[in-house]
Amino acid sequence: MASFPMISVGDLLEMKKPHPCGSNVFKVLRIGADFKICCTQCERTLTLDRIKIEKMIKKIIPNGDL
Repeated sequence: MASFPMISVGDLLEMKKPHPCGSNVFKVLRIGADFKICCTQCERTLTLDRIKIEKMIKKIIPNGDL
């Protein structure tokens, strides 16, 4: 069985691919079957399903501590 990363609201997610604005860091706003994330540069919000997000994550920064 696969191990899923522990992600909580307020964490920053560094993604493998950048957003069209150039940033690849997103803040977690909501967790569930779908994740609601916000780009840290242009502040656009995205809602994506859990499986897609988990494949795209490069690194998790807990509690938004850069």
